[in-house]
Amino acid sequence: MQFKDSGADLFFDVVVYGGEPCGIAAAVASARSGARTLLIEPTSHVGGMNTSGLNTAETEHMLAWTIGGIAGEVYRRLGDVYGTGQPEFFFESGVIERVFLDMLREAGVEVLFSHRVARVERAGTAIRWLELAGSEVPVVEGKVYIDAGYEGDLMAMAGVEHTWSRECREEFDEEAAGIRFDSESRSARPLDVTGRLLPGISGWRRDFVEGAGDEKVMCCNFRPILTRDPEWRVPIPRPDRYNPESYRILANWFSSGGVNAELSLVVDLYRRPNAKLEANNRQASIVSLGHLGAQFGWPDGGPAERARIFADHLDYTLGFFHFLAHDPVVPARIRNEVGGLGLHSGEFADNGFFPPRLYVREARRMRGAVVVTQHDVTTCRQKADSIAVGSHFIDCHHVQRLAVSESEFINEGRIWRPGCAYQIPYRALTPKSLQCTNLLVPGAASFSHVAYSTYRLESVWMFAGHAAGVAAALACGAASHVQNVPVPQLQGLLRSQGQVIDFLPGCPERYSHGDGGWAPA
Repeated sequence: MQFKDSGADLFFDVVVYGGEPCGIAAAVASARSGARTLLIEPTSHVGGMNTSGLNTAETEHMLAWTIGGIAGEVYRRLGDVYGTGQPEFFFESGVIERVFLDMLREAGVEVLFSHRVARVERAGTAIRWLELAGSEVPVVEGKVYIDAGYEGDLMAMAGVEHTWSRECREEFDEEAAGIRFDSESRSARPLDVTGRLLPGISGWRRDFVEGAGDEKVMCCNFRPILTRDPEWRVPIPRPDRYNPESYRILANWFSSGGVNAELSLVVDLYRRPNAKLEANNRQASIVSLGHLGAQFGWPDGGPAERARIFADHLDYTLGFFHFLAHDPVVPARIRNEVGGLGLHSGEFADNGFFPPRLYVREARRMRGAVVVTQHDVTTCRQKADSIAVGSHFIDCHHVQRLAVSESEFINEGRIWRPGCAYQIPYRALTPKSLQCTNLLVPGAASFSHVAYSTYRLESVWMFAGHAAGVAAALACGAASHVQNVPVPQLQGLLRSQGQVIDFLPGCPERYSHGDGGWAPA
């Protein structure tokens, strides 16, 4: 129903919040299903991290046969752009943004840029309308809402139960849950000359218990697009707030044994088309682009707190490259190599050639009708209400760095293990019916921290977004609660649209090299 007395400026059947790939898939699927659809994007670009430096579908750690539906269409369209005649899973931010915009335009989705949700008005268990912060601060009303954002802001403002905590091992009987120390500590002094913990060291190992839960999420980082090509190279700027102490733990490592290190041991650089190099946090590194410990306030932070964290990560990232290029403690081979790198002028021209979004790998997670746990992605993998099949590795970046002694520290939080094909249940996208009946949450979906570590990929989010868009259109057509969408009808529509929701005969269900994913470019 519509609330005719709302005073809303805009009325739609389906309102999707968040122009990430998940939200794009949801909006396109909804509009193709006949629902008048609005996509609200808080920034000036759609595409989330895929248009902000994350230039991979991450299919190298997935089972190939699980990719279909709108996600598969995106990668086929990329192949058309690059003229390869096959799906392309490694791409450029500007190219995939054009693909996304074409799909939204062709589907008839209306897009509202540079507006974020400021308040949610409810009536009983239904969202009545949204007040948005933006240039004109409109009020938007829909019949069904979809929160596709990384942070779950709409979900939280609607009063839906959620968390961002790492569960302890006992909560869901997950062996990979909670605090997880690396198998080996690292030799580098974690203290300054006064004996205080250095920046990036969150505490002492002795004060933490393996397997215990906490309110911390995995690290964030930017994914700058760099180049060595003089035709495209723009100098990486030194941040105004450059602080060499932010990299003192790395300097101490260089001084105490890392003198023969290569750049590849500090940062990952992935080759992309047109002389581009995508920089990423290196998991096995002593210190890398992941700004460990600086991300903790993001999940439930307001705009001011997130702006502070964003600025801190920006300073850290630019300073990291400045440190590697100029500090005399850095081995000469690394200084010379980083000195030859620059930002690629073919990307992010409206943001100083630097990606505008911070890679928030994990924030809020809904506590919905069911919670998908480690058991559901490794052993109990079949679900009667399946709406997609995931298979990515269980992949959690480090969370924090802890001092072990005056000469050693240890990183904590990493999970990295091969994945299995597992069915994603529709109930993981729906709030509890007593909490909200016209909201679907394919972004901050109802997963434990461990299980979310295999769900949190743009390609998998597109699977869930596709399903949410079709389900929202069905709920609109029947004027029903999202919890009452007929799952067999939803599944039939998804199958007809190429979405993979079933285990396929003859296809591997467990990942091993050679039988599943694609090799990285």
